[in-house]
Formats: sequence, structure tokens, C-alpha cells
Amino acid sequence: MTSPVLIIAASDDWPTDRIVVELEHRGTKVFRMDTTDFPQRLTLAARIDQESVWTGGLTTDYRTVELSRVGAVYYRAPGAFRFPKGMSGPEERFAAAQARAGLGGVLSALDCRWVNHPTAMARAEYKPVQLAAARACGLRIPATLITNQPRDVVAFATETGGLIVSKPVASPVLIENNQLKSVYTQRLNLTDLEDLRGINTTAHLFQAWVSKEYEVRLTVVGKRMFAAAIHAGSEAAHEDWRSDYGSLTYTTTTVPEDVTAGVRRLMERLHLRYGAADFIVSPDGTWTFLEVNPCGQWDWIQGATGLPIAEAIADELQGVNR
Repeated sequence: MTSPVLIIAASDDWPTDRIVVELEHRGTKVFRMDTTDFPQRLTLAARIDQESVWTGGLTTDYRTVELSRVGAVYYRAPGAFRFPKGMSGPEERFAAAQARAGLGGVLSALDCRWVNHPTAMARAEYKPVQLAAARACGLRIPATLITNQPRDVVAFATETGGLIVSKPVASPVLIENNQLKSVYTQRLNLTDLEDLRGINTTAHLFQAWVSKEYEVRLTVVGKRMFAAAIHAGSEAAHEDWRSDYGSLTYTTTTVPEDVTAGVRRLMERLHLRYGAADFIVSPDGTWTFLEVNPCGQWDWIQGATGLPIAEAIADELQGVNR
């Protein structure tokens, strides 16, 4: 009997459903949990001593898993802890800190295969860390400026040829008036930089515009790479393909050997077993690295191209080499 796989993900994350189905189809026991369920619908009892590492279990109304038997963990953006009503704000913040250190600490201490470990994900999500690591691993990166000084933006644009892009340094998603909104990459020229009010309010990321033929979403699972070329069908999508999904078309493509080698070095350097990397491919065939998301979406790429990404994630969790 294979060791059970622990899946930590939001309960409504339907791409994770596909991983669960794939693993169960293979006869692997799966224990799925969402941190939102702790402590009201998920209980923890864990113990460590001189004789053994963390033992005990996680239990829901429907199933339980013994911590010492977990063979792999699939970690993908679980929800926030949810506590009983009636707590004051300070009480809830204190309880959340205890839950994070207690449940999160025990889970993080599990010595097994992780896709991906949350500590590695937390570090890898910093774009400045990614860019420095990608450069050190031999990948081409665009000239980049992170600043809150307007004069530096003008100087950077002038030095890089006058055409730059602005993009968020962190997550591009925000909630305003109970609506989910996204901040997309914007192409700017020197005329657009005449009014830079607001730059000094926080950190902003600017990059030299890279001429593009198309972009590539390179989904990396262990040693396997699944490359999908993303072809923009509108001007908005040409700047940021996330802004106009309806105009996109997809084809599978191959990865140059030097890029493959660089990406493998990057994943090892960032301690990631999974990553969704984005590249620009210029008309001359040059690949330029933009970022790698350790929790990036993959299901729509599989649906559009047929690339067996879910199967590869299941393989990685089971330690199967293909």
C-alpha cells in the first residue's frame, strides 16, 4: 500500500479536484484539508519525543490521516483560519498566530516530498529574488527597476530606449468595493511619464519592453517541462495576455536546450518541484524570463493543449519518474 498524500488547498479549488481524482484512480489514499476548516471542522493532535518524530493525526468529520505515514504533500493556496463567532479582534489575531505556528508548524515539519514546501514558496514569490536567481542560472531577464522615486523612472526609461512596462511587484489581484480586480502590465513611453504622481506612495516595478512574437507558459513539474505558446489576438493581450483571455490561442512548443538547463538550475536554486514560468519569445527566437509562480494556474493550459500536467503532478507526488 502506498503512503497517503496530504493535500492542503482551498476547498473550492477545482483544479485540485483533478489531482485528487488522478491519485485515487491510481489507488493512492488522499487526505484533503483546507486550513479554513481549522479549528472548527479540522482537529490536530500531534506529538514528538526522543523516540519518534511527529506522530498523531489530522481528523475531519469524514476521515483521518496519521502524520507519520504521510508520503507527500501537495500545497496550493489554502484559505485563512476561521474561528468561532464572538471572539474580539485581538483574540482572533492571537488565535490565528497560534494556529499558524501550531498547525502550520507541525505540517511544515513533515519530512516527506513536498509540491511545494510553503517556506520555499514564500521566498520564491519575491520577484526580486526570482530575477536575481534566474540571471545567476543563465536565463535572460529584462532590465528591471524597482523604485518609489519618479526621477528614477524617467532615467530608466531613457537609458533603456524609452519604452518600458509597469507591473505589480506582488500579487496583481485586489478587492475593492467587494469586487475582485486585477492590475495588468501596462506599456509606457516617455510621454506617459510626464505625470508620475503616486509613484512615491509605494514600490513599483518597471521593466524594459521586450519585443515579442509570442509568450510561453512553461509549466515545470519535477524534471518535466510542458511548454505552451500563448498567441495574443488583441492589442491588450499583446501587452498582458491575462487582460483578454478570449483572444488567445495556444500551441505546444519546444524549449531550447539552454533555457531548459537554466530553468532546471533555477528550480533547484529556489527549492521548487512545481512552477509556472512565463517567458517572452522575441521575433529572433530569444527567450526572456519574466517570472515563475510557485502556485501558478495550470488547468486551463492542460484543457487548451492536452498537456498531461495533472498526471505529472500526481507522478511527482508519488515519486514516479517518467
